[in-house]
Amino acid sequence: MVNQVIDAMRGGNVLVAGAGVAGAGVARMLGDLECTVTVADDNVAAGTALGAETGARAVDVAGALTQLGDGRVDLVVVSPGWRPDGPVPAAAVAAGVPVIGDVEAAWLADRAELFGAPRQWLAVTGTNGKTTTTAMLDAILQADGRRSLAVGNIGTPPGDALRAEPRVDVLAAEVSSFQLHWAPSFAPDAGCVLNLAEDHLDWHGNFDNYVADKMRALTGQVAVIAADDPVVSARAAGVTGRRRAFTTGDPAGLAGDVVTGVREGRIIEVDTITGQTTVLAVTEGLSPPGPAGVADAAAAAALARSIGVSASAVADALAGFRVQAHRGQVVADTGGVRWVDNSKATNPHAASAALRGLERVVWVAGGQLKGAAVDELVDDVAPGLRAAVLLGVDRHVLAAALAARVPDLPVTVVDETEPVAAMAAVVAAARAVAAPGDTVVLAPAAASLDMYPGMSRRGDLFAQFAGEDADR
Repeated sequence: MVNQVIDAMRGGNVLVAGAGVAGAGVARMLGDLECTVTVADDNVAAGTALGAETGARAVDVAGALTQLGDGRVDLVVVSPGWRPDGPVPAAAVAAGVPVIGDVEAAWLADRAELFGAPRQWLAVTGTNGKTTTTAMLDAILQADGRRSLAVGNIGTPPGDALRAEPRVDVLAAEVSSFQLHWAPSFAPDAGCVLNLAEDHLDWHGNFDNYVADKMRALTGQVAVIAADDPVVSARAAGVTGRRRAFTTGDPAGLAGDVVTGVREGRIIEVDTITGQTTVLAVTEGLSPPGPAGVADAAAAAALARSIGVSASAVADALAGFRVQAHRGQVVADTGGVRWVDNSKATNPHAASAALRGLERVVWVAGGQLKGAAVDELVDDVAPGLRAAVLLGVDRHVLAAALAARVPDLPVTVVDETEPVAAMAAVVAAARAVAAPGDTVVLAPAAASLDMYPGMSRRGDLFAQFAGEDADR
């Protein structure tokens, strides 16, 4: 199939399903390769705009199905959100037309040297922490003087990165389970699976399918393995490439040719073959703070070091790195109380990662749990809690779990449903219970759409009200 796909990208008839960010990047890349491109999207305005930009023909999904039925398509490139049983992928399979995603399209175009000599690809995936780790990795690469770019879910479509001037030599790619599903031949120079927990099961069908797609990131030359995650470690047993590992603990005794971990407040790298230990960075001042930030930094360092990046570049980049909004960002420090916005923690696994290892936490949580169980989450984070403030449609589910497992914990349930007023009440309640030395952490463990247009708005309001004391 690989040769068939590459032949199609050399001037063939290609149907791009989806006119969003991913589809636009693919359409621009294929336009440079002189393909005849059709963009299919029921959002007529988006399809028309992309067609005007790239010279592609814009059709709706029904039009795409007609083209597939008439045998006028050599290749289908789907945007990540398309499920395998969606109408366009299903029709393509029935017609014997290859179906791939945006990452696979760029990967194969790069391997075939359609845009010059192949680049180095470093892939980051996992249930949580992908964006922060990828951003850290890109910062480390640039500190080492590499011409790198963060691509995929984090920002630039990979097809655009191949077209970039000046040339990009290293792609730090945040890849989702959806993108990996549609990338059967993807084999990055180094790849990492940060962690694995149940997510997107409606799309993948079951957890095993989800894990199998994620593990495609470890099929290249170097596999960076999360030693602290039992699912990743078990599924990585059959990895055939060179093995590196990372941990938030001491790396001594862990399996792997090279292991990155933490000892005496420093991120270190141990070569298990030679016994050499290299200091890479200090953990104090890392952004985001806490075990989750340390894990992301260790993973990013391990990936960068796998292609020969200097230890000093790791140290310099991590010392200056600041996490993106809503991913563990410290948004205020008022009266000795630190306020942390981790609104991106939209499931229990992410909330656990955000809170685990922290002490004296006032936990702000709640929203749409979407049926997710929270008992294990509460058990994980209870030792560090001083109080909790709950909001959102499933606030009482969290309240019941806290009452059952931490009966003495002060819990405030905010019943206000008007979004701005609700967050104002939440922050006021947290401020009333927080004492100097405490950290108020918004780690909802739930989606935001019951009250907010997205997790960003939820986090922005939290930051706004948390910072009010600083403005007085």
